[in-house]
Amino acid sequence: MSTDGPAPHRTFEIERKYDADAGTALPDWSAVPGVIEVSPGELRELDARYLDTADAALARNGVALRRRTGGPDAGWHIKGPRQGDGRLELGWPLDDDDRMPDAVAAVIAQWTTGELHPIARIENSRTAYLLRSEGGILAEFVDDRVRATDLRSGTRREWREWEMELGPAAPEGDEDRAAFFAAVERAVLSAGGRPPSSGSKLARALGL
Repeated sequence: MSTDGPAPHRTFEIERKYDADAGTALPDWSAVPGVIEVSPGELRELDARYLDTADAALARNGVALRRRTGGPDAGWHIKGPRQGDGRLELGWPLDDDDRMPDAVAAVIAQWTTGELHPIARIENSRTAYLLRSEGGILAEFVDDRVRATDLRSGTRREWREWEMELGPAAPEGDEDRAAFFAAVERAVLSAGGRPPSSGSKLARALGL
């Protein structure tokens, strides 16, 4: 993805998602390779509006566009199509109003120049934990309690999910990453979590 205007913040996200019931206890990460410490939880109240065209041009290309407030990365975000084991996310800071920055529109034009409409609102009470190794942050685990509204129909949905996203000190080789996520999954399943029922929060908000 390329842009005109101010350069965006770029993150290549490699993560795994899981479903959890409202009262499920958090997993024990002590058996995950490399983990020597888990930080105290940091509560973040997030509020995101997702946009797409009437014919879902962005979704058909595997792209998500949102404006989110709250948390350390509040701003406009574009999540691009999946690339192997992850997705490239571009981010721009918020302006004083709700207007989409020209730089964001320039990137979105790769997939559509159609009129964009709000399609979903996702509010999320997120508690974030850092899993640290001797070399730094292995991963960030988040415990999300989600309240979503399908703005096309008014349908509201609530659920709880967990995400584990690799950090800067994460294993680099494919085998080591696979071993890390295998251990994460064992801890999640032992705690009572389960595989995700949807591929993304936006898809679940829209009943997909």
